[in-house]
Amino acid sequence: MIQEFGIGVRTLLRGFTLWRTRPGLMNRGLVPALISLAILAAVLLPLVFGMTSISAWLTPFAEEWPAPWKGLVRGAVGFVVVAAAIALSTVVFSALTLTIGDPFYQRIWHAVEVDLGDPPPSDGGGFWSALAEGLRLVVLGILIALVVLLIGFVPLIGGFLAAVLGVILSGRLLARELTGRAFDARDFSPLDRAALFSGSRARVLGFGVATQLCFLIPGGAVVVMPVAVAASTMLARDMMARTPLTPLTPPDARPI
Repeated sequence: MIQEFGIGVRTLLRGFTLWRTRPGLMNRGLVPALISLAILAAVLLPLVFGMTSISAWLTPFAEEWPAPWKGLVRGAVGFVVVAAAIALSTVVFSALTLTIGDPFYQRIWHAVEVDLGDPPPSDGGGFWSALAEGLRLVVLGILIALVVLLIGFVPLIGGFLAAVLGVILSGRLLARELTGRAFDARDFSPLDRAALFSGSRARVLGFGVATQLCFLIPGGAVVVMPVAVAASTMLARDMMARTPLTPLTPPDARPI
């Protein structure tokens, strides 16, 4: 399992090779990421700067507590709120970037498919498909943020658990969504996708966690987003090679 997790991490690193082979294509992939980052920064910065007031509002019961307990409790609550906000913001960033930059990322995806050989005949969806997937990603991101927020209030270890769980759940969700284009292009059913993910759980998690951690680095999300799109295509092809699907329809009727 650890080896498979490491392979997932290295799959993300493989995506950086496109900066060498197709720099112009990857540079264009930075544009929607920069737009999304600017939008999210306008929302998140007031939250961070106002965290003292937010923590005080969430913990009125600690108002009369002596130091240092009041500061420790409110600091812990602020940390949990920030962890939940980060978990949500990375998912929203991905959804917004993939929707805005669909034409750019479509070209990156297709370039990787061509480089790997035997590309699918369809284009993996368009703007409306990307918008629908983006909305789905945001809804699931909100659920993850709520789980992280609730876990964070577990005494003593809640803050640590919330941070770790936020990275794992958000990373797993990102990996599943980023590989969606390759599976959409092949018209794979939900059962097909479930079989593929079941056969590569640790590898998918390694890729997703590595992507999520890169997103947490200042400016990392902008640089890594086109890389993640390229690498997720490689990951999807690896998954299909590892878990050949049993056709439910005649071979000549099933997408290649």
